[in-house]
Formats: sequence, structure tokens, C-alpha cells
Amino acid sequence: MAPGFEAVIGLEVHVQLLTRSKMFCACRNEYGGVPNERTCPVCLGLPGALPVINTEAVRMAVALGLAVGGTINPRSTFYRKQYFYPDLPKGFQITQGPVPVVAHGLLSVPGDPQVRGGDGPVQVGIERAHLEEDAGKSNHEAGAGRTSVDLNRAGVPLLEIVGRPDLRSGQEAYDYLKALHRLVTFLGICDGNLEQGSFRCDANVSVHRPQEPLGTRVEVKNINSFRFVKQALDFEVQRQVGLVARGERFGQETRGWDADKGETRSLRSKEAAQDYRYFPEPDLPALVIAPEEVAAVRRSLPELPEARHERFLAQYGLPPYEAGMLLQNRAFADFFEAAAAAGHPRQVANWMLGEVSRVLNERSCAIGDLALGPRDLAELVGLVQAGTVSHSAAKEAVFPALLAGAGPAAAVVASRGLGQVSDQETIEAAVRSVLASHPDQLAQFRAGRRNLKGFLVGQVMKSGQGKLNPQLVNDVLERMLEDRP
Repeated sequence: MAPGFEAVIGLEVHVQLLTRSKMFCACRNEYGGVPNERTCPVCLGLPGALPVINTEAVRMAVALGLAVGGTINPRSTFYRKQYFYPDLPKGFQITQGPVPVVAHGLLSVPGDPQVRGGDGPVQVGIERAHLEEDAGKSNHEAGAGRTSVDLNRAGVPLLEIVGRPDLRSGQEAYDYLKALHRLVTFLGICDGNLEQGSFRCDANVSVHRPQEPLGTRVEVKNINSFRFVKQALDFEVQRQVGLVARGERFGQETRGWDADKGETRSLRSKEAAQDYRYFPEPDLPALVIAPEEVAAVRRSLPELPEARHERFLAQYGLPPYEAGMLLQNRAFADFFEAAAAAGHPRQVANWMLGEVSRVLNERSCAIGDLALGPRDLAELVGLVQAGTVSHSAAKEAVFPALLAGAGPAAAVVASRGLGQVSDQETIEAAVRSVLASHPDQLAQFRAGRRNLKGFLVGQVMKSGQGKLNPQLVNDVLERMLEDRP
């Protein structure tokens, strides 16, 4: 950002809730399927159809509120928000009014040292979290020059989490969104799938010079990846800084992110609250949440990510970065703990953040989709630590076999003859053979080219087909290299 300017950013995050049915009707809440198959008179807004509040969605909203230390309002109401889009069959959206189910929470996220001057956490306020229903989906068929509407998503429960404008950069927005994504998936209230739109956000951004009034606010809509959030906000901040620096005036508007061009583009002028003509929903009573219901949700909360992070540091002796990466989602963290229960937590963490993560990225799948289980990984790590199999053989042969469902690690090692050789005489013979066959490199090493040791180690390991104990190879080679004839 240009010197002398400050960005002010707030995110509105839409979280599709993992309920079995929609927000106000009994239609199944599932992604995809035959277009317009999961609809009924209620979610289509047909005359005479009456909505009924999904109590599981309410419970999930309360869970989020408790997790961010928010206030759970004992009484809140629903309103109609009027607007006319093809994918909104009612001509209005049922959402909560001035009093939401959750108010005034707080989320701690990593700080941006380039903006805040330090690397401590930034406390980002949650203004409110309110329940509403999702709209349908318009599918634009560019080649055919037409748009089709799928109303299966119409009525799906949404929790809109409105953050305060406490963010100061695209990086901070990225970090905040990551932290919120981790929280809702740990709570089990959302699957967090950005590609399918179950976790998506709009951003409000303005720039101003410190000590001057806030600038004109622009909304950037429907950004569907963490990376695009940072890119879109960085671009929009720089665009606004340029306008303000040149003394150009601009009004409130809604812009979209064009990922192909790497820029935001104008969509429409920004609507004001009065444009939506809010009024109380006449077909729904007030939402009343009793203290005992809040207490029941509180008792059901899992260990939250921040607390679990601190426990990982203390219990397993992990560095903060590794502990954070292991907490990328609840299933991944659970897998780690189940594997680490057998011992060697640092080594298990290395495998989780190395080979396991590589495979998950390559296959674009979740850890529960792998044939590999926590016990399989724990056994493999144990074999490596015991010297039964070398790390290279475990990585290149045993691990792929486990992913293919070939059986316990020990059985794979035995059946494929992958056991590590730690016999001193065998290793000494292999080292002598390599030194005898590489006299030039040996002479150069003794003349001062010490970096040739790595080459010689590699040749010894190659001669042993990767089965020789690398530590013993290193020790024996070190000794023999110093033994002059």
C-alpha cells in the first residue's frame, strides 16, 4: 500500500449449515443432484405455504456464538428482505432483523507484521451472526448464450457472520477467513467447501489517510477461495488508493473479482438498507432460546482450535507452526492424535505434514478418503524409528503400499524384503567396495573436497538398494575415509 494510507476491511462470511433439511422446510439439504428436484411449496414460496424454523440450524448458530464468546440473544425475529433475482423464487429472502441470534463475538487471528508492526494475534470483532436462507443458483452457459436456474439450493440454511472492520490488509483478511473456516469445520456446523459455495464471503473495503474520516466503502462479492480474497482485496485497496491520491471521487458500489484478469470490476451501485424494504416475517413467530438450551449446546462443544493448539504445544512439544498446520481441520487433527498415541509424535507430525499432505493435495481428497488409517501410520513410523526399515524405503515403497490397502506396515516390509540392514560387516563391505570403485573421488576428498562425502554416501546406499542403515553407513564411511593407507 502507498505510504500515508490505511485500509479498512470487514468480511461478511456466509456459512451453509450441515443440517439434514433446509432452513424452513423438510427438503433435503444436499449439494448437487438433478436440478430443481429438491424443492417444495415452502422453499418455492408458493401461496399458502408456511415456513417452520429448523431447530438444528438454531443449535449450530448458538454453537458458533459460544465459540467466539458472543452474546446469545434469548429472543430474535425474522424479516423479509425484498429483492428480485431469477434465483430467488419468493421475491424475498427470510433473514433475521435488527436483533440477530448472536451478537458481539471475538476471533483471534495471526497478525500481519507488515501492517501491525508485530507478529502477535489480531483480535477481530464479530458484529453479529444471523440465520437466513440461501438463494438458488444461476448457471450462466456462456457458449449457449443462456442462463438456467437451479432452485435446489433455495432455502438451504445460512449463518451469515458479519465481522467488524478490524482488518487492515488482504493478508489479514486471508488469515481471518482461514481461522473462521477452521472454527466452523471444527464445530461440525459446515463442511467448509469453498468450491461448492458452502463457505463464501463478501468483503467491504475502504481506504483513507490516518486522522481523516473513513473513505467510501466498496463491496467485493462472492470471492470463492482464500487466495482470491487476498488478491482481490490487495487489488481493490491499490485501486482506491490511486483514486484518492488523484483526488477522484467515487461512490459506493458492488464489484466482482475477475480471477482471469486479476482485477475487480463494477457490477452495480451498492444498495442501501431501505432498498430492500425490510419488514417482519408475518408467518414466523419470534425465535426464543431458553438458557437451558444454550447450556446444553455449551456442554456439547468440542475442544476449540485455539485451545487444542496450546495443548499440542505442551503435550507433544511441537513448534507453533507445525501445531497450526496439524489443526487445518478436525479430521486431520484427530488422525494425528490417534497415530501419535502409539508414540513418536514429532515423527508422526513430520509424516502428516509431509507425505500424507502431499497425497491429499495430489488427490484433492480428505484424510478420511484414504485407505491409510492412524494405526497404519503409527506402525510405519515405529518401524522407521526402530531401524527395521529405512526412511527412504518407508517413503518410497511401504507408504504407497499402505495407501493401496496392501496391509499392515510390518507385513509389507517382510513380504517385500524391505527390512533395513544394520549388520556392521555387511555395511563395511559395501563401503569398501564403493571406495575401491571410485578412487578418483576418494583422492579428491582426501585432497580437501569434503563435499564429495555426500556422493559417496549415495553410492553406498544405492549399492545396498536403499536397505542399508543410513546412520551406520555414514559412521563407517566417515571412519574409512579418514583411514589412510
